[in-house]
Amino acid sequence: MLSFKAGRCNRRGETNWVDPTPTKGLITLETSAEDGLLHFSWKNRETGATDEDLILFPSEAAFVKVDSITGGRVFVLKFSSSDQRYFFWMQNADTSRDDYYVFNVNGLLEDPSFVPADPPAPVLSVASTSAAPAPAAPPAGPSQPSEEQLRLLRELVQSATASAGTAAGPDLALTDVITPQTLEPLFARPDLLHAIFPNLPADLPGERNADTLREVIQSSAFKASLRGLQQALSTGLLSNLVVSLGLPPEAGTGVGPFLRAISEQAQTSLEEAEGGDERMETD
Repeated sequence: MLSFKAGRCNRRGETNWVDPTPTKGLITLETSAEDGLLHFSWKNRETGATDEDLILFPSEAAFVKVDSITGGRVFVLKFSSSDQRYFFWMQNADTSRDDYYVFNVNGLLEDPSFVPADPPAPVLSVASTSAAPAPAAPPAGPSQPSEEQLRLLRELVQSATASAGTAAGPDLALTDVITPQTLEPLFARPDLLHAIFPNLPADLPGERNADTLREVIQSSAFKASLRGLQQALSTGLLSNLVVSLGLPPEAGTGVGPFLRAISEQAQTSLEEAEGGDERMETD
């Protein structure tokens, strides 16, 4: 289901220090065909031997970065029911993939039915962040959301969180916010739907229309992805990702701050767009 290159780290005696081992390794998460349970394993890439095979139950563990360690990318698999810790260091040269792996590891640890995928674009984004087929008549420059689209985005986020019962409460769940009911205004806007379709799975059956999107939102795979995103937000794992998307660092600290930042970003873009129109009229 998921695998990536990582070495092990050993605790130095009874201290809080850990030392990385040079052995090339591979972390793998998969559901065993024999017992149907999620296995977190570490394989020695030099010998081919699996030196660690842990059976994990949903929400039993989390995979987080050790920020107190400098000069390396060290992560710890820690358990909620014990003080047991397993330390690993990333061996992939591309550091930009760290967030990708951590996001998917925690998605699987939270729910073994989670479908590993790249961290999704901001919820209700009006612009696609994934590659899409070129239109028949491409615009001269990169398309920008219109003022009306930005205004609708902000209203959607506000109404969705209000429907969930709070604007930024600690118990706010993405599965309560992203529902067919709260997104009904979006389904009536073909221009916004077309901006979202490129983010849907390429092998999605049926036509790409509002009804298909409704089915996606109600699917168990989509809800599992939302739970994985929510877990990543609640543990602060997406702080670097949200910054790269133009959001403030605090947007990666929880569902409420994340949605609020999207709303504020849309409002700022709307004000800038309106200000630009005023300057053009003045000129």
